[in-house]
Amino acid sequence: MNPQAAFDDDTEDPAASTAARSAAASRSTWVSVAVNLALTLGQVTAGILSRSQGLVADGIHSLSDLIADFVVLIASHHSAKGADEKHPYGHQRFETAASLVLGLLLAAVGIGMLWSAVRKLEAPAAIQRVHVLALWVAVAALIAKELLFRYMLAVAKRVKSSMLVANAWHARSDAASSLVVSVGIVGNLAGYPILDPIAALIVGLLVLKMGAEFGWDAIHDLMDRSADEHEIDAIRQTLLATPGVQGVHDLRTRKMGDMIVADAHLEVDAAIPVEAGHEIAVAARRNVLSRHRVLNVMTHVDPVKRTVPATER
Repeated sequence: MNPQAAFDDDTEDPAASTAARSAAASRSTWVSVAVNLALTLGQVTAGILSRSQGLVADGIHSLSDLIADFVVLIASHHSAKGADEKHPYGHQRFETAASLVLGLLLAAVGIGMLWSAVRKLEAPAAIQRVHVLALWVAVAALIAKELLFRYMLAVAKRVKSSMLVANAWHARSDAASSLVVSVGIVGNLAGYPILDPIAALIVGLLVLKMGAEFGWDAIHDLMDRSADEHEIDAIRQTLLATPGVQGVHDLRTRKMGDMIVADAHLEVDAAIPVEAGHEIAVAARRNVLSRHRVLNVMTHVDPVKRTVPATER
């Protein structure tokens, strides 16, 4: 799941200002903290009492979500800071760094789950039957995590934050793991004890895969990846729609957190005064900033001579 793919359009919503995104991130993340704290305590306790390795693994996954929530809270606070002398473009990339941390955290949790499950599968005779309590707790966790995912993803789409999308899908990975764990517990209760550690193994693979995807995506953004073609074309059309702009070339973009930094060469009539050309560039920049998720636009004015038709000579 690419976080950017969760955004429905490229037009900047006034509600998606830095302050609004920070407030939404804080609000939704504290909800996640409360849910994950309750799930961690409930799943680990019930898993130990019911002798279910899968449920304990799922509880550890919930604990990783709890840690991730605090990473998001810290990142949201720092990314909301404005530009300063050392960070002239602001602190938006703190969100990208947080997404990378979330990805690494997921990958580490997945590897730990895999190791624990493999060790258990090496001695299948020692696998114990679980208590039915494990099933009820796993189903309750599944419902809670799915509801949490839908809530967090809705908030992330509204404010257009890839960091919040990453955290929402982190919650969905927990929902998927709870589903697998529930199936494993059912199998164990039906007389197939080995299905419980197999469920834990599958959960580990799911978590590792999602962590690798988020980490890889964040690395690309930190390497100045450009915006997608749809956003670039929309910015180009906005520039061309500005009165006085006759053409646009060398339009380049790079991601800055969930925002975009762009630079472009604007072609204007060579016959007009320098001041008029400057005013056209200022208007073009203002249009882009007001209509797109663009943090800054650097413009260069290129004078072009208008070709006079033969009938006008």
